[in-house]
Amino acid sequence: MQLAESIVAHPRNADWAAELRAAGLRATSQRVAVLTYLDHNPHSDAETILRGVLETLPTVSIQAVHGIVNDLTAAQIVRRVDLADSHSAQYETRTKDNHHHVQCIECGRVEDVDCAVGHAPCLTPSDTHGMRIIETDLTFRGLCTSCERK
Repeated sequence: MQLAESIVAHPRNADWAAELRAAGLRATSQRVAVLTYLDHNPHSDAETILRGVLETLPTVSIQAVHGIVNDLTAAQIVRRVDLADSHSAQYETRTKDNHHHVQCIECGRVEDVDCAVGHAPCLTPSDTHGMRIIETDLTFRGLCTSCERK
């Protein structure tokens, strides 16, 4: 996936240091850099995040990035997205809103899709097997316009 394709028009530009502290995590420069990068480049994997923060943090390692995204995911500041045909997990800062994804089967581009109903869960299964459903994870798969033209 090319970085330019994943840049969103209106990132949250949150006060990441404050969000980290509110979640009980130290607001390190590495965590803030990873969150800032993900805010502007959602659906990035750890390797892409590493390349994105190396200019400002030249000593950061891939192991550090993996540790950071794991900590941020556990704190629910970042959402881990595991999509079919993706070589690794992707991460985003858009959390707790039960949105879904659309993925191009050719180039792998991923975009957000808002919940069809507007509240969690936005789809109801035919049988819950006695479970209280709290979220739905749905991926639409297709061809983006660039790949369709090829």
